[in-house]
Amino acid sequence: MAKINFGGVEENVVTRGEFPLAKAQEVLKNETVAVIGYGVQGPGQSMNMRDNGINVIIGQRNWSKSWDKAVADGWVPGETLFEIEEACAKGTIILNLLSDAAQIEMWSKMKSHLTSGKALCFSHGFGITYKEKTGIIPPADVDVILVAPKGSGTSLRRLFVSGRGLNSSFAIFQDATGKAHERVVALGIAVGSGYLFETDFRREVYSDLTGERGTLMGAIQGIFAAQYQVLRDNGHTPSEAFNETVEELTQSLMPLIAENGMDWMYANCSTTAQRGALDWWKPFRDATLPVFQKLYAEVACGNEAQRSIDSNSKPDYREKLDAELKELHESEMWQTGIAVRKLRPENN
Repeated sequence: MAKINFGGVEENVVTRGEFPLAKAQEVLKNETVAVIGYGVQGPGQSMNMRDNGINVIIGQRNWSKSWDKAVADGWVPGETLFEIEEACAKGTIILNLLSDAAQIEMWSKMKSHLTSGKALCFSHGFGITYKEKTGIIPPADVDVILVAPKGSGTSLRRLFVSGRGLNSSFAIFQDATGKAHERVVALGIAVGSGYLFETDFRREVYSDLTGERGTLMGAIQGIFAAQYQVLRDNGHTPSEAFNETVEELTQSLMPLIAENGMDWMYANCSTTAQRGALDWWKPFRDATLPVFQKLYAEVACGNEAQRSIDSNSKPDYREKLDAELKELHESEMWQTGIAVRKLRPENN
C-alpha cells in the first residue's frame, strides 16, 4: 500500500497502478464470488466483476423483481443465478449485498454455509458494527472483509463502462486465512474501484450513515426545499426557483467542483458571487453544525441503526416507505424538475 498525503494526513491507499486488474484476477482465479442480493449494489458490482473476468454467481430470491432483472442482465438460472442458500453453498467468497433488514432476516441461513476458509464480504459495516442488534456474528474460521464503493451501484457501473472508476474504502474485520488482505484488495479492484482507501467497519458505517442523512441526501434535500420555498414565497416562478436552486448546481457547478474543488470555484466566479459566498458559507456552517453533531451522536450510539431496523422490519414498511417517497416525488419542486429535465438539449 502507498502512503498518500491528504491535506497533511498520511493514509494507506491502494491504486490500480500498484494492484492492477491482472493481479486481482490471479488472486481470485480459484474463487467463486457469490453476490447475494441484486438490488442497489448487486448489479453494478457483479457485472463489473463479470466483465473483469472474475467467476461470479448471483444469489437472489426467485419470486422477486430483482430475479427478473438479473435474468435480463444476462445471469442464467441454474448456471450463474441461484436461490440465496444455493449460491452461498457454491461461493468461496460470499459478497452480502442484501439490505440491512434482509441481512438480519437471512443471517441464520447464510451462516450455515460459511464453512472454514471462506470469506464473508460486505459493502457496508452495519451488520458487523451493530452486531448486538443484528445478531450477525461470523464464525471465527472465515475472513470477514469489506469493500464499500463511495456511490450508488448505478454510478459504479456507469463509470466502469466509461473506463473510469468510483473510489472505495476497504476494511478487514477478521483474517482467519492469512489471505484477507489480498482477497479484499482484489475484490476492490475487480468491482471497478478507482482507488481504495483503508478504514474499519465502525468508521465506514458511522461515516456512511452520517453522509446519507447529511450532505449526500438528507441535508441537501432539506437545503433545496428551503431555498426553493423562499424563492416561491417571494414571487419567483417554479422554473426560476428550480433552476436557481437545483439545475445550476447539478448541471453547471458540481461538475466543476468535482474536477477542481470548491476553492477553485470560489476563485473563478464573479466578484459578486465570490463576495456573497465568502460572507455566507460560515453562517450556514454554524447553523448546520449542531444538526450534524446530533446526527453523528445518534449514529454512534446506535439509535439510528435501531430506528432503521425497527422501521424496515415491519410488515407494512414498504407501503409506508412508498407513501413517503410519493410525497417527495409529487412535490412541486421535483415535478418542476421533471419538466426542466425534458427541456435539456440532450433530451430534444
